[in-house]
Amino acid sequence: MQKFSTVELLRDIKTVTMAADRQPVAITQHRKPRYVLMTYDDFAAMKAQSDPRMVYGAGETPPDLAAMILPELDRLIAEGNESHD
Repeated sequence: MQKFSTVELLRDIKTVTMAADRQPVAITQHRKPRYVLMTYDDFAAMKAQSDPRMVYGAGETPPDLAAMILPELDRLIAEGNESHD
């Protein structure tokens, strides 16, 4: 990944954006990567590939999802208790 400083971005935005047309570029600030500049099409493609799975805390689970999960958890717990008897 090509890197440009924020100063380079301000001084020569044309060169930086032309590089971002080819592939995403890192924008550094104080010598550390801070931002990524990419085309909107690249960004949209990346968003479309995102993982739709979600993680919820015990009290955050949506009711419809909990209604699907709880019976299966109850079944597994009952099976586990039966194997210990």
